[in-house]
Amino acid sequence: MKILIVEDEDLAVKKIQKTLAEVDDAAEVIGVTDSIQSTVNWLETHTAPDLILMDIELSDGQSFEIFSRTKVKSAVIFTTSYDEYALKAFKVNSIDYLLKPVQKEELSAALEKFKTMVGFKPADKSEISMDALVKELQQKLQPKEYRKRFLVKHGQKLVSIETDDIAYFFSDGRLNFFKTIDNRKFVVDYTMDELEDMLDPQRYFRISRSFYVSVESIEQIHDYFGNRLLLQLKPSIDKETIVSREKVTDFKKWMGK
Repeated sequence: MKILIVEDEDLAVKKIQKTLAEVDDAAEVIGVTDSIQSTVNWLETHTAPDLILMDIELSDGQSFEIFSRTKVKSAVIFTTSYDEYALKAFKVNSIDYLLKPVQKEELSAALEKFKTMVGFKPADKSEISMDALVKELQQKLQPKEYRKRFLVKHGQKLVSIETDDIAYFFSDGRLNFFKTIDNRKFVVDYTMDELEDMLDPQRYFRISRSFYVSVESIEQIHDYFGNRLLLQLKPSIDKETIVSREKVTDFKKWMGK
């Protein structure tokens, strides 16, 4: 199996080479490049490798640009330092990613996945179309714009409320509301599912089907029966604010960031 490594950190290159030698005797590193331009030059002057291990962030930009400059005929496994929760969607059938520093078990599993995917044989040059997959990765890595304000009714008027001023969103089963940090309550004309795409997940967390809380609104956290959590919010609200059992693990990770 002939492999090209695209990586701009010398230590990372050495670790990948060492790990490859440990997990697959047939793995042969036939080239190392450290930038978009050097990779394009290499691919245009060499026979396509069977597999490319490619870092997403290179010294001269994101490696996705390589695919717009030249035809990539090889399968690609991306390596990246991006947060793993941001990359869950990248586990698609024809591509994989490895978090840096690359671990032996994960690299071994990725190579096995690659072999299964293309029915690898040393003499086989299976051409894999990467265009759609690269576009998906680019879209997911673009900084997402989240809702900065909401236009809501206040008596006979419409007022604009900054999202940063909202403590939490909740539903009473019929209507959806939010409360501001200064304890004003407004009806919001979006479903809880629609709000999921509008709210910054770094700041807001959906603790149940009917509640989104901001990190600033959480005053106390208590253990609750059924392996759930009970939150005390500010401003206070006259209904129990419970983190559902299936959300507890992710909630704790979110609070610990």
